Amino acid sequence: MPSKTSDLPIYVLNGPNLNLLGTREPEIYGSTTLAQIGEMAAARAKAFGLAVMFRQSNHEGVLVDWIQECRTEGCGLILNAGALTHTSVALHDACRALSHPIIEVHLSNPYAREPFRHRSFISAAANGVICGFGANGYVIAVDALAALLKDQPA
Repeated sequence: MPSKTSDLPIYVLNGPNLNLLGTREPEIYGSTTLAQIGEMAAARAKAFGLAVMFRQSNHEGVLVDWIQECRTEGCGLILNAGALTHTSVALHDACRALSHPIIEVHLSNPYAREPFRHRSFISAAANGVICGFGANGYVIAVDALAALLKDQPA
């Protein structure tokens, strides 16, 4: 097992339907694919000497498993839980059990959308929320997470 936090990757986890980015409602989510976002996040993390574990699942339990895995195999979490943001107590609880910094990210601004999207179960467990910047939000999230990690004791 790696000995330093910087030896462990940032987990960037993506929830339901985000595998359809680039084709699903591009007027809301943009035309950048999830694979392209993964490349953007990895390139930005590399600038900080960090690696990325980039994953997507349409299944809540799989996301919970990956968040739990991040407890020992990762140094921080960037989470776009998709629609599960607004419904999943299980993801909230998994995030609360994580002692690493957490950044919640959304491509669109949920507060400018339907009222049911205004509530997040993730936000209460996150260090910060980045929304409304499209694919670039992931790059901003890497910056924010790298800053939080820098401030942690070695």
